[in-house]
Amino acid sequence: MIAVAALQILDGLGLVPIAFVNWRPTLYAFLLWSVALGVGQVLQYGEVGKQRLFVLPALLFTAAMVIFPTLFGLNIAFTDWNLNAQSGHHFNGLDNLRTLWGDAYFWNALGNMAFYVATVLVQYAIAFGLAMLLNADIRGRKFFRVAFLLPFMLSPVAVSWMIGKSLMENRFGPLANFARWLGWENPAFFTDPWIARTTIIAMDAWVWIPFMVILLLAGLQALPTDIKEAAKVDGASSWQAFWEITFPLMLPVSLTAIVLRTIFELKLADIVINVTAGGPGGATDTVSSFVFREYRDRSNVGYATMVAEVYLIIIVVFITLLLRATSRYMQKMT
Repeated sequence: MIAVAALQILDGLGLVPIAFVNWRPTLYAFLLWSVALGVGQVLQYGEVGKQRLFVLPALLFTAAMVIFPTLFGLNIAFTDWNLNAQSGHHFNGLDNLRTLWGDAYFWNALGNMAFYVATVLVQYAIAFGLAMLLNADIRGRKFFRVAFLLPFMLSPVAVSWMIGKSLMENRFGPLANFARWLGWENPAFFTDPWIARTTIIAMDAWVWIPFMVILLLAGLQALPTDIKEAAKVDGASSWQAFWEITFPLMLPVSLTAIVLRTIFELKLADIVINVTAGGPGGATDTVSSFVFREYRDRSNVGYATMVAEVYLIIIVVFITLLLRATSRYMQKMT
């Protein structure tokens, strides 16, 4: 399998003139190797090998749908491949990396992602407050629980069209008319860079804050009530009970919600693509939307794939450091 894959990669780079029509030989070699691996586990390890067969399909599926496409994309990333060019694609070494290093639009998109990710802490604070409210004994609690979860049931694409393209339309949109009534002469939500970024993240937060609310509400409902009652008996105020008891006990759930929300935020693209297409002047671009426009508008497959691969490395490093930091913080607190 490795030999066949290596030959196809060399052929794709134009270094070996084999002229494979497609990647089916590597696929067939992978399937045969998977069967041989399963049979080998049973023959070599007996009953333990049969138990491993239950895990093997998941591992092989991950290899086929994650590892192989990543390696295939890495192969494309080092080629000069534009769909508008009749010459096809050919190996160009580190040219795409040099282009990326000097691409101001890429660095602008990466800076925007840093801003969007930083707002996760604000979203967490809002979600925590809503979860505390929904966990309290208030009238209509069931109704509000359903109402606050409605945005999470909508597709971000639908939200971008309903809110970004309709309600915020600067000529006839209801929110634009309301802004005029408040005194904003030209309520254009997507012309000023900072207003556009804030509007984009507000729409995205409106969709995803309910997800954090669900996690935090589940954590609040699982907290032991006897500790809170003991704090009240000892004369602790509501703020002291929250800061000294509720918040520390909620740390595992809170960190899980923040990490998951950060991962989702790093993939932000659909709202940006549908509402602003990265504008004005790339002010709202994310790396994902930038990659999409490189593919769709410029047909620059090789360079766009290089950007995607570099962004994947950045995400893996960032999430790894984030998980280590959260793990150390949890150990310190406990």
